[in-house]
Amino acid sequence: MPVKIRLQRHGRKGYAYYHIVIADSRAPRDGKFIERIGSYNPNTNPATIDLKFERALYWLTTGAQPTDTTRNILSDEGVLLKKHLLEGVKKGAFDEAEAQKRFEAWKTSKESNVSKTKEQLAADKQAAAKARLKAEAEVNKAKAAEVAQKKADAIAAAAPAPVVEEVAAEEAVEAVVEETPVAEVAEEVAE
Repeated sequence: MPVKIRLQRHGRKGYAYYHIVIADSRAPRDGKFIERIGSYNPNTNPATIDLKFERALYWLTTGAQPTDTTRNILSDEGVLLKKHLLEGVKKGAFDEAEAQKRFEAWKTSKESNVSKTKEQLAADKQAAAKARLKAEAEVNKAKAAEVAQKKADAIAAAAPAPVVEEVAAEEAVEAVVEETPVAEVAEEVAE
């Protein structure tokens, strides 16, 4: 029975995630499988991979063939490197301690690269948020200036009418004062 390590699609339309399974190559994609060894979620940044390392290594050593995508996933997780190192131990190229040392060195360098990438993504996200906040503050400042200008225009448009009426009222009072003799005004004030 030809055994494959492949992806089994789950999720909804436009938001798929996958189970990494060991299955007969003749079984349907989402059908019967022998064992589930992990999951892969490409929707996160970076993609989230949860893998049972030892089981994946076991199935590779027993002859299971990974598909192209699962080969990339297994390579990223170090399963293929570990298999390669174990084959070197079997051939006598180096001992098991040296193989473990090489694998640990690769693993630490990979983890440091992943952490740098995550930090860079977080820094970029924070910088983008600051830029959006600054742009929003500038837009708000421009809107506030525009509103202030409109209020000033409204006050200026509304102010001349009362001023004209006050000026007309003052002129009318002056005309009345000029027409009335001073004696009559003095009598009205006295009363």
